[in-house]
Amino acid sequence: MPPVEPRPMRILMVLEAAYPALRGGGAEAQVRTLARALRARGQRVTIVAPRLNHGLQQKISRVDGVPVCRLIYPRIRLLAGPLMWLAMMRFLYARRHRYDAWHVHIAHQLAAICALFGRWLDKPVLIKVSGWWELEKGTLAANAGPVNRLAYWCLRHAGRWQAISQRIAATLAARGIPASRIAAVPNAVDTARFAGIHRADDALTRFVFIGRLEAEKGLPALLDAFAAIAPMHPGASLLLVGSGSLEKALKATAARLDIGDRVSFAGHCDDIETQLAAGNIGVLCSRIEGLSNTLLESMASGLPMVASRISGNEDFVRDGENGWLYDADDSAGLARALSAAAALTPQQRRAMGDRARATVLRMAGLEQVLTSLLQLYQREERTVPHAQVSKRSA
Repeated sequence: MPPVEPRPMRILMVLEAAYPALRGGGAEAQVRTLARALRARGQRVTIVAPRLNHGLQQKISRVDGVPVCRLIYPRIRLLAGPLMWLAMMRFLYARRHRYDAWHVHIAHQLAAICALFGRWLDKPVLIKVSGWWELEKGTLAANAGPVNRLAYWCLRHAGRWQAISQRIAATLAARGIPASRIAAVPNAVDTARFAGIHRADDALTRFVFIGRLEAEKGLPALLDAFAAIAPMHPGASLLLVGSGSLEKALKATAARLDIGDRVSFAGHCDDIETQLAAGNIGVLCSRIEGLSNTLLESMASGLPMVASRISGNEDFVRDGENGWLYDADDSAGLARALSAAAALTPQQRRAMGDRARATVLRMAGLEQVLTSLLQLYQREERTVPHAQVSKRSA
């Protein structure tokens, strides 16, 4: 008798944001990466997200072949939030037998609904903390308001938590989540997308930053640090890829610092691989992150990284091995790191880039992350590593 093929898992991914994101969005990008990869491996994935004014309006559509259901509810002032929660409750209850596991990608109020309903319906629920905001301003904040405190009480019913960095794991434990429920599973990167990138060894140093041009990304400090090292490294240049509210001010700052001819602003770009290929040193100077997709993609493309010592970055960047770390508020430290990177020989730069790619392949490759997530969906707790919780928090 031939062996019985295992039934594909039916996974519901919950996202409290417009999907797909029209521009950027780290949690949205992760949902898309995981849903596409799981579907390619024969699993059945559905995404549910609220219908928001700035997103697609169809009640049901497909993105990369994956069904996307959008919660429709009246947008009544002061009542839109509770009405969205009710729409989520109706969705989950009506489809309580349709999905094997729920994976919630932002630990906000829809996550609280999922945690409570999952406990009631005996459904595996995995809550992912996507970044700093949830921990310091949202449902997990130490000084949360009444609504978020109620949401936190609901969230504590979740069976498992996905910590995408060691610092997030420590903060979750400090906020009262049992360490046994915290699984160390980073964001995933499809390294195959970046395998074909090749750079000329004789190219001059070109730093590349990819991200939103907003205050939390630390870009004024980057321009100041680059201006400080520019006289010592006359061939170095800086490429900023992205758009945001600071674009005009940053261009003015570059002109004031007399580096306008060495700093390029590419604007928002969807062809990330092309932009990464245009540089040979990556920069991530954020003041806050969870685990940056840009960090993972830059390293997967073979870029050594100059990165601030914050959540996520410190798990992947090894100082002097595959990049350089500096304290987020240390402008002089950032300048020293940029100068050290610019002083590399082409051979040293390539070797560090190879080690950066190897680090991401080992720690955040798509296959490793999918294997861990599928085990969590199936409640195979012994096979997924618990986070090594330290005293450090976000």
